[in-house]
Amino acid sequence: MRFGWGLAGAIVLAALGRPAIAETNVDVALVLAVDVSLSMDEDEEKLQRRGYVEALSDPRVIDAIRSGPNHTIAVTYIEWSSPTDQRVIVGWHMISDTEGAKSFADELLHAPIKSGTTTSISSGIDFAAKMLQSTPFKAARRVIDVSGDGYSDYGRPIQEARDAAVAAGITINGLPVMNERPAWREKAPPDLDQYYAKNVIGGPGSFFLVVKDLHDFGDAVLRKLILEIADGEKENGRKSKDLRPS
Repeated sequence: MRFGWGLAGAIVLAALGRPAIAETNVDVALVLAVDVSLSMDEDEEKLQRRGYVEALSDPRVIDAIRSGPNHTIAVTYIEWSSPTDQRVIVGWHMISDTEGAKSFADELLHAPIKSGTTTSISSGIDFAAKMLQSTPFKAARRVIDVSGDGYSDYGRPIQEARDAAVAAGITINGLPVMNERPAWREKAPPDLDQYYAKNVIGGPGSFFLVVKDLHDFGDAVLRKLILEIADGEKENGRKSKDLRPS
């Protein structure tokens, strides 16, 4: 099931006295917030997109969804770059079965890809947090998953955006992308994993997974989704952590 409206639509529903949507319960509301700044070339953007498409279609994700008390999650996919460039690529979908997951994945697969400019993780988090705070349903947990390949170098300080989201009851997980690049391209910061640990992730049970090879991006997304969906309650109250492969 898809809900394409945002805050304005929720206000209209409330004004019309139609509370049914707002009373829908989901186990987790998840914003997939993906970096499309200039440091990501077209091939990398396509590999990222394909990784999410494949992971969301995986039967193990469906099993994780069905394991929750409400057997349903809500997901949206956004792309971000500069402080003025955040885009909703796929609006809110409620997913409870294979058909719902396939609908989301198909829409994502066929959405056009457009590169951004500078890197503002803080603006991406702020945008995602607003989406979570205006959802047309009740979520037991609210999560932002940020994937990116560089520091936040524009917009307000990243710690301010992170702390504001966490204070609102949102958990932020990370996928720092540290893949090898051609010699003529700027390399990913060598300490990007620690940057994400100190500045990006936050909230109960928050974690990050490092992507060293974009061809493995889908595997990292799959592992992250299963952790966020199936193990969310187990992670509650634990400290943030690094879940890199040993």
